[in-house]
Amino acid sequence: MKLIFWFCVIVVAVALACFAVANRDVVSLGFWPVPFALDAPLYLAVLGAVVLGFLFGAVAAWSAGGRRRREMRQRARRIAALERELSLTQAQMARNTPVTTLPAVTRG
Repeated sequence: MKLIFWFCVIVVAVALACFAVANRDVVSLGFWPVPFALDAPLYLAVLGAVVLGFLFGAVAAWSAGGRRRREMRQRARRIAALERELSLTQAQMARNTPVTTLPAVTRG
């Protein structure tokens, strides 16, 4: 499994390096409402947009799962409380139940 992971990492790294070498032209990035412009290589602008999109998507997915994570934490606490209650009840029953053996049945 690690071999497959590292193979994929190497393939992606080579693809990114080829993309960066092929797109070294400088472009001007204007940030519209703000009078600010930045000159950057095209590959940096594209990869920066991809990274920002990934980060926004990750934050959106993480926040969407918040309710589910909260429910799972509550359920885990409830399960732990029920397990403690069960073990206490079993211990109490073991103390209160007399240990008796039934007489053997003999056929004669």
